[in-house]
Amino acid sequence: MSRRLFKGGEFLVAETKCEDVFVTEDFDDEQRQMAETAEQFILNEVNPKLEQIEDKDYQVTLDLLKQAGELGLMMMDVPEEYGGLELDKSTCLRVAEATNFRSGSFGLSLNCHTGIGSLPLIYYGTPEQKERYLEKLAFGEMIGAYCLTEPGSGSDALAAKTTAVLSEDGKHYILNGTKQFITNGGFADLYTVFAKVDKEHFTGFLVERNYEGCEPGPEEKKMGLNGSSTTPVILTNCKVPVENVLGEIGKGHKIAFNILNIGRLKLAGTTSGQAKEALEESLQYTNERKQFGQKISNFGAIKEKLADMTAAIYVSESVGYRIAGMIDDRLEGIDKGGDDYYSDYLQGIEEYAGECAMAKVFCTEVFRDVADAAVQCFGGYGYIREYPVEGLYRTERIQRLYEGTNEINRMIIPGTFVRKAGGSELALFETAKQAVADIASNKTIKPAGDGLFAAEYALIRNLRTVATAIYGQAAQTYQKKLGNEQEILLALADISMQLFALESAVLRAEKVHAGASETKRANLEAVVKTCAFDASEKFASAARRALSFIESDNSAALRMEILPFCIYNSDGLLQAKRTLANAASESEKYLF
Repeated sequence: MSRRLFKGGEFLVAETKCEDVFVTEDFDDEQRQMAETAEQFILNEVNPKLEQIEDKDYQVTLDLLKQAGELGLMMMDVPEEYGGLELDKSTCLRVAEATNFRSGSFGLSLNCHTGIGSLPLIYYGTPEQKERYLEKLAFGEMIGAYCLTEPGSGSDALAAKTTAVLSEDGKHYILNGTKQFITNGGFADLYTVFAKVDKEHFTGFLVERNYEGCEPGPEEKKMGLNGSSTTPVILTNCKVPVENVLGEIGKGHKIAFNILNIGRLKLAGTTSGQAKEALEESLQYTNERKQFGQKISNFGAIKEKLADMTAAIYVSESVGYRIAGMIDDRLEGIDKGGDDYYSDYLQGIEEYAGECAMAKVFCTEVFRDVADAAVQCFGGYGYIREYPVEGLYRTERIQRLYEGTNEINRMIIPGTFVRKAGGSELALFETAKQAVADIASNKTIKPAGDGLFAAEYALIRNLRTVATAIYGQAAQTYQKKLGNEQEILLALADISMQLFALESAVLRAEKVHAGASETKRANLEAVVKTCAFDASEKFASAARRALSFIESDNSAALRMEILPFCIYNSDGLLQAKRTLANAASESEKYLF
């Protein structure tokens, strides 16, 4: 049965049915087999060599990347006509998760290559460029890297100083500049480089490592992920053939930003895999470690951490795969034989730019919280490098910086939705008027009986009312200047994410509940209770923050009036957390 096709941001104004979301439990045998292939490769081939990888033995990394290519793990996004598999985004996300579970730095090297290192060519390359490079990238014969950031331009990518000037004979562009923090920079064979033609037209170029004037700089000394290569790439009168211009002159921003949308989504899978590793290490350790004559997993202080970690990963997973499913549903309707296939394809992805930014922020911050709790579970040993959670704690920190800092992504979220509303693509402002009226008259939604997740669905409807009201209040107060009010945008992003995340978790639980075992049902009900309490608290805090920032006549009154809409009946929360913690400790792995 086909799922309903949703517009980007529509979750703010419309309800969703559980049958219309994609969840991990929907994977078919072929998709599961692809994930199993990735898991076995990491377990059998990568894990025995983690120490060599972390010691920067890049030949080991390169050999493993070629093995990954032979297994099909490098060709998931590559079109079939160029030797690839051209898999859906949901499967690609699952493989990203599998290749970042207990894989140290290798997962980053692999996912950089298959993502930002290859996708610009796939989406924007000419047939001749694809013929020349794609099959080599797909089989690991060439390794890709993406060169956008510069020493003076990070989030402000369009402020790049790297220049490109056409040679006198018209056969080459001469590139000069330095790119910074380039993943795979030290061993990549093909760089996607962004430069300004005639210091003005932001443009993409395909630059081979062996081109004269192209040279990677020294390896950066990093906080974590030490086995991945991160270098500057220095371009000194680098001669790039004109046929290696990627896309159109002056349209490089389209390449940069569209590729980042997928990169942000894939981080949801990456961090889910890493968070599961942190949880499972914590479960095993707390079952082994004894204090006061018993396992520390028996203590309530530890139980709550284990329950919260489990619930947070469940929500993170639900968010990432729901968005991947939305994108897949839209892309499925595009005619592959059409002349405008890739243009339509990229528009399909761009439709969910706000959701991709949510996936990046929400899921990386779940990993932050899980990694921090894991160190706490280990106590002093969590601070020692011989124990795995120390490395995960350092790994976590970069996730909130690349693919756009979380602050930048937070501003993208409401900015995207407000722009859609202003262009009549999203009925946000119309809904906001009714929402303000409903709040003023205290028309809170009551649970529809005591059916499955009735209280949680009532909460979601009430939070949606508050969210749209605050969006309307912000837009009405600041109008076109809202984009300058960064603190308000950050609060709106938090409101949006908590609403989407809670709804994603509840929809997933409802969708699989009927077919689950009695024990699994109890765990699902416990995880929903835990998630709902957490989301309601965080949503209420962000809503109050937003209304405190908005300088309007009725913001103070609205701040008080929203309180009943954010209340969740959390009776049974302690037992729900204990149910989750006990089940997780018994299995010593992620439950879902």
